[in-house]
Amino acid sequence: MSLQDPRFLEQLRQGFKKYLNPFMMTMWRLGLGAWLNAWPDVGGRIMVLIHTGRKSGAQRRTPVNYAVVEGEVYCVAGFGKISDWYRNIRAHPEVEVWLPGGWWAGIAEEVADPARRMPLMRQVIIGSGFVAPLFGLNPHTLSDEELDKVTELYRLIHIRRAEPCTGPGGPGDLAWVWPLATFILMPLVFLGRGKRGRG
Repeated sequence: MSLQDPRFLEQLRQGFKKYLNPFMMTMWRLGLGAWLNAWPDVGGRIMVLIHTGRKSGAQRRTPVNYAVVEGEVYCVAGFGKISDWYRNIRAHPEVEVWLPGGWWAGIAEEVADPARRMPLMRQVIIGSGFVAPLFGLNPHTLSDEELDKVTELYRLIHIRRAEPCTGPGGPGDLAWVWPLATFILMPLVFLGRGKRGRG
Protein backbone atom coordinates (compact mmCIF):
# COMPACT_ATOMS: atom_id res chain seq x y z
CA MET A 1 0.00 0.00 0.00
CA SER A 2 1.17 3.52 -0.81
CA LEU A 3 0.48 6.82 0.87
CA GLN A 4 -0.72 7.96 -2.54
CA ASP A 5 -3.41 5.25 -2.50
CA PRO A 6 -6.76 6.80 -1.42
CA ARG A 7 -7.90 3.47 0.05
CA PHE A 8 -4.83 3.26 2.27
CA LEU A 9 -5.21 6.88 3.37
CA GLU A 10 -8.84 6.22 4.29
CA GLN A 11 -7.82 3.14 6.30
CA LEU A 12 -5.20 5.25 8.08
CA ARG A 13 -7.75 7.98 8.76
CA GLN A 14 -10.20 5.47 10.20
CA GLY A 15 -7.42 3.98 12.34
CA PHE A 16 -6.71 7.38 13.86
CA LYS A 17 -10.42 8.03 14.35
CA LYS A 18 -11.22 4.68 15.99
CA TYR A 19 -8.10 3.93 18.03
CA LEU A 20 -5.44 6.63 18.42
CA ASN A 21 -7.75 9.63 18.86
CA PRO A 22 -9.93 8.00 21.59
CA PHE A 23 -6.78 6.97 23.49
CA MET A 24 -5.40 10.53 23.36
CA MET A 25 -8.77 12.00 24.40
CA THR A 26 -8.90 9.66 27.40
CA MET A 27 -5.39 10.72 28.43
CA TRP A 28 -6.37 14.40 28.20
CA ARG A 29 -9.58 13.89 30.17
CA LEU A 30 -7.69 12.01 32.89
CA GLY A 31 -5.52 15.09 33.34
CA LEU A 32 -2.52 13.62 31.51
CA GLY A 33 -2.42 16.05 28.58
CA ALA A 34 0.91 17.47 29.73
CA TRP A 35 2.34 13.93 29.79
CA LEU A 36 1.30 13.44 26.16
CA ASN A 37 3.34 16.54 25.34
CA ALA A 38 6.33 15.67 27.52
CA TRP A 39 8.50 14.32 24.68
CA PRO A 40 7.45 16.28 21.57
CA ASP A 41 10.28 14.99 19.37
CA VAL A 42 8.74 11.53 19.64
CA GLY A 43 5.11 11.84 20.65
CA GLY A 44 4.54 15.23 19.05
CA ARG A 45 2.68 18.24 20.37
CA ILE A 46 -0.96 17.32 20.87
CA MET A 47 -3.83 19.63 21.69
CA VAL A 48 -7.56 19.01 21.70
CA LEU A 49 -9.75 20.96 19.31
CA ILE A 50 -13.40 21.25 20.32
CA HIS A 51 -15.68 22.01 17.41
CA THR A 52 -19.35 21.85 16.43
CA GLY A 53 -20.72 19.17 14.11
CA ARG A 54 -21.79 20.75 10.83
CA LYS A 55 -24.86 18.49 10.57
CA SER A 56 -25.58 17.39 14.14
CA GLY A 57 -24.73 20.61 15.95
CA ALA A 58 -23.17 18.41 18.65
CA GLN A 59 -19.88 19.21 20.33
CA ARG A 60 -16.96 17.18 18.97
CA ARG A 61 -13.44 16.72 20.38
CA THR A 62 -10.47 15.94 18.17
CA PRO A 63 -6.80 15.65 19.21
CA VAL A 64 -4.54 17.33 16.64
CA ASN A 65 -0.86 18.15 16.29
CA TYR A 66 -0.01 21.81 16.65
CA ALA A 67 2.73 24.42 16.83
CA VAL A 68 2.91 27.75 18.63
CA VAL A 69 4.62 30.36 16.45
CA GLU A 70 5.08 33.87 17.86
CA GLY A 71 2.38 33.16 20.43
CA GLU A 72 -0.17 31.99 17.85
CA VAL A 73 -1.53 28.42 17.59
CA TYR A 74 -1.54 26.54 14.28
CA CYS A 75 -2.66 23.01 13.41
CA VAL A 76 -3.01 20.93 10.26
CA ALA A 77 -5.75 18.78 8.78
CA GLY A 78 -3.41 16.09 7.48
CA PHE A 79 -6.15 14.27 5.58
CA GLY A 80 -7.12 17.50 3.86
CA LYS A 81 -10.64 18.62 3.12
CA ILE A 82 -12.14 15.19 3.85
CA SER A 83 -11.25 15.54 7.56
CA ASP A 84 -14.46 15.71 9.57
CA TRP A 85 -13.11 18.33 11.95
CA TYR A 86 -11.94 20.51 9.05
CA ARG A 87 -15.38 20.42 7.46
CA ASN A 88 -16.93 21.22 10.83
CA ILE A 89 -14.79 24.31 11.44
CA ARG A 90 -15.53 25.52 7.94
CA ALA A 91 -19.20 25.54 8.90
CA HIS A 92 -18.66 26.66 12.52
CA PRO A 93 -15.30 28.42 13.03
CA GLU A 94 -15.94 29.04 16.74
CA VAL A 95 -13.78 26.49 18.58
CA GLU A 96 -12.14 25.77 21.90
CA VAL A 97 -8.61 24.46 22.34
CA TRP A 98 -7.08 22.46 25.19
CA LEU A 99 -3.35 23.04 25.53
CA PRO A 100 -0.95 21.79 28.22
CA GLY A 101 -1.01 25.28 29.74
CA GLY A 102 -4.78 25.78 29.76
CA TRP A 103 -7.78 26.12 27.50
CA TRP A 104 -9.51 28.98 25.72
CA ALA A 105 -12.05 29.87 23.03
CA GLY A 106 -10.92 30.83 19.57
CA ILE A 107 -11.80 31.30 15.93
CA ALA A 108 -10.43 28.86 13.35
CA GLU A 109 -9.16 30.46 10.15
CA GLU A 110 -7.50 28.73 7.21
CA VAL A 111 -4.09 30.07 6.19
CA ALA A 112 -4.07 30.38 2.41
CA ASP A 113 -1.23 32.87 1.86
CA PRO A 114 1.60 30.81 0.26
CA ALA A 115 4.30 33.05 1.78
CA ARG A 116 3.02 32.32 5.30
CA ARG A 117 1.84 28.78 4.72
CA MET A 118 5.11 26.94 4.15
CA PRO A 119 7.14 28.05 7.20
CA LEU A 120 4.11 27.56 9.44
CA MET A 121 3.33 24.17 7.89
CA ARG A 122 6.90 23.05 8.54
CA GLN A 123 6.59 23.98 12.23
CA VAL A 124 3.37 22.00 12.65
CA ILE A 125 4.86 18.99 10.83
CA ILE A 126 7.90 19.16 13.13
CA GLY A 127 5.45 19.27 16.03
CA SER A 128 3.75 16.06 14.87
CA GLY A 129 6.51 13.79 16.21
CA PHE A 130 6.12 10.18 15.06
CA VAL A 131 3.19 11.02 12.76
CA ALA A 132 5.36 12.82 10.17
CA PRO A 133 7.52 9.73 9.39
CA LEU A 134 4.32 7.67 9.27
CA PHE A 135 3.30 9.84 6.31
CA GLY A 136 6.78 9.67 4.80
CA LEU A 137 7.72 13.24 5.81
CA ASN A 138 10.96 14.53 7.25
CA PRO A 139 10.42 18.25 7.82
CA HIS A 140 14.07 18.68 8.78
CA THR A 141 15.44 17.57 5.40
CA LEU A 142 12.72 18.35 2.85
CA SER A 143 13.15 21.57 0.88
CA ASP A 144 10.30 24.09 0.82
CA GLU A 145 9.38 22.92 -2.68
CA GLU A 146 9.34 19.25 -1.67
CA LEU A 147 7.37 19.91 1.51
CA ASP A 148 4.90 22.08 -0.38
CA LYS A 149 4.34 19.30 -2.91
CA VAL A 150 3.76 16.51 -0.38
CA THR A 151 1.48 18.68 1.78
CA GLU A 152 -0.51 20.31 -1.01
CA LEU A 153 -3.72 18.61 0.16
CA TYR A 154 -3.16 19.53 3.82
CA ARG A 155 -5.12 22.39 5.35
CA LEU A 156 -3.25 24.77 7.66
CA ILE A 157 -5.42 26.30 10.37
CA HIS A 158 -4.73 29.30 12.60
CA ILE A 159 -6.64 29.36 15.89
CA ARG A 160 -7.06 33.00 16.86
CA ARG A 161 -7.66 33.44 20.58
CA ALA A 162 -11.07 34.96 21.29
CA GLU A 163 -11.49 34.73 25.06
CA PRO A 164 -10.32 32.73 28.07
CA CYS A 165 -12.40 29.70 28.97
CA THR A 166 -13.34 28.67 32.46
CA GLY A 167 -15.62 26.11 34.04
CA PRO A 168 -16.10 22.37 33.61
CA GLY A 169 -15.30 20.35 30.53
CA GLY A 170 -11.71 21.47 30.09
CA PRO A 171 -8.55 19.40 30.38
CA GLY A 172 -8.69 16.88 33.17
CA ASP A 173 -12.45 16.70 33.63
CA LEU A 174 -11.96 13.03 34.61
CA ALA A 175 -8.94 13.61 36.85
CA TRP A 176 -11.13 12.73 39.86
CA VAL A 177 -10.62 9.08 38.83
CA TRP A 178 -7.09 9.06 40.32
CA PRO A 179 -8.00 9.92 43.94
CA LEU A 180 -10.97 7.55 43.78
CA ALA A 181 -8.83 4.70 42.43
CA THR A 182 -6.22 5.37 45.13
CA PHE A 183 -8.91 5.40 47.82
CA ILE A 184 -10.21 2.03 46.63
CA LEU A 185 -6.89 0.32 45.90
CA MET A 186 -4.78 1.38 48.90
CA PRO A 187 -6.74 -0.71 51.45
CA LEU A 188 -6.41 -3.71 49.12
CA VAL A 189 -2.64 -3.22 48.94
CA PHE A 190 -2.34 -3.05 52.73
CA LEU A 191 -4.61 -6.09 53.16
CA GLY A 192 -2.44 -8.03 50.71
CA ARG A 193 0.74 -7.09 52.60
CA GLY A 194 -0.85 -8.12 55.88
CA LYS A 195 -1.77 -11.55 54.55
CA ARG A 196 1.74 -12.08 53.18
CA GLY A 197 3.23 -11.06 56.54
CA ARG A 198 1.08 -13.60 58.40
CA GLY A 199 1.99 -16.31 55.91
